[in-house]
Amino acid sequence: MPATTVVFYKETDGSVPLIKWLDEVIDSRVRLKCLERLEQLEKYGHELRRPVADTLRDGIRELRLAYRGVQYRMLYFSHGKNFVVVTHGIQKEDDPVDPKEIDRAIQRRTIFQKNPDKHSFPKGDYDEEEGISVQGSPVRL
Repeated sequence: MPATTVVFYKETDGSVPLIKWLDEVIDSRVRLKCLERLEQLEKYGHELRRPVADTLRDGIRELRLAYRGVQYRMLYFSHGKNFVVVTHGIQKEDDPVDPKEIDRAIQRRTIFQKNPDKHSFPKGDYDEEEGISVQGSPVRL
């Protein structure tokens, strides 16, 4: 299977919701687990199934992980055969993903589809060791 290109959704103001969320995840082990899931998404793409990934609704999927009883999710959608866009991440308890979060991913997909170049942040630009600067704030792992 060909590799899947993974990009992060970028807002009009240049901010990247997933990177902001990763920066807010305090525990570096959780960040590393999130990055491992993103690597799996690149490698296996649409073949990923539970417990790693699952379908939510309306073409929105989730990358899943848990750490110390806390559930973490990264929402994404497909854009073509081997291209996915990760819209944002959330932390949740045992309940299903909040429908508002799915709606947010759907809204971002609509915006992305109108101008993919403007709303793409290449995953490769996220340096796991050195961090990157997003809105002037370095993101470190």
